[in-house]
Amino acid sequence: MGHSVRDLHDDAGLSPAEREAFQRDGFLILRGFADAALVATLEDVAAEHLRREIAPVEYEADLHYPGAPESRSAAGGRTVRRLLQAQGRHPAFTQWICEPRLLLRLRQLLGPELVMPLAHHNCVMTKQPRFSSDTGWHQDIRYWSFERPELINIWLALGSEREANGCLRMIPGSHRLTLERGQFDEAQFLRADLPENRPLIAHAVGVELEAGDVALFHCRTLHAATRNFSDRTKFSAVFTVRAADNKPLPGTRSTSLPELLLP
Repeated sequence: MGHSVRDLHDDAGLSPAEREAFQRDGFLILRGFADAALVATLEDVAAEHLRREIAPVEYEADLHYPGAPESRSAAGGRTVRRLLQAQGRHPAFTQWICEPRLLLRLRQLLGPELVMPLAHHNCVMTKQPRFSSDTGWHQDIRYWSFERPELINIWLALGSEREANGCLRMIPGSHRLTLERGQFDEAQFLRADLPENRPLIAHAVGVELEAGDVALFHCRTLHAATRNFSDRTKFSAVFTVRAADNKPLPGTRSTSLPELLLP
């Protein structure tokens, strides 16, 4: 992984200030965190799987977000949005998820025993030029069913992420808010047209990243992204973890696939 035994032994994980920042803002950026060689391998695998459209994939046209092609038969209709089930695509993805320095920090935030649901995220986001889409303000927990809404997303940038190519935008502290159902539309996106939502959105910040940077963010943190206005595909590996005692609710999508007990 590019880290010596001494580095790992001396690693104290998150500082008190970093832990406080995560609890306050609902997200934390770890700059230059992932090993450069591993990141390069993940990007190479993602680019090859995208080129070959190796299933399972999700197409932009299937979601009908703003900017997406109208159908798979329309111009750009085969534009892939996500390479699904990333953990099973190459051993390097499992290597990343089991990286001791990453697990140490996740344990500091969630507890000693960690589980990765394979049904949620577990993908490479492949935001492409021309036919990518805008993603509105949302909380990931809207799709998930667990005993507690206390999961953490791990977003690993495999290349540069800027406003111009659709980097994440987040609303600090939004994971601690009590929001009413009426503040969201039928698809559970925050309604930008409502006066009570405008001050919230005005506090959003852009999360610009370089290859190897990691964004940890709470599943209740409101986030969004524009389409990719650049001429190069942006790749991001995204996984979700929970505490072992935060069980998925029976009969829901959250139990549709197995889970990975992390070391």
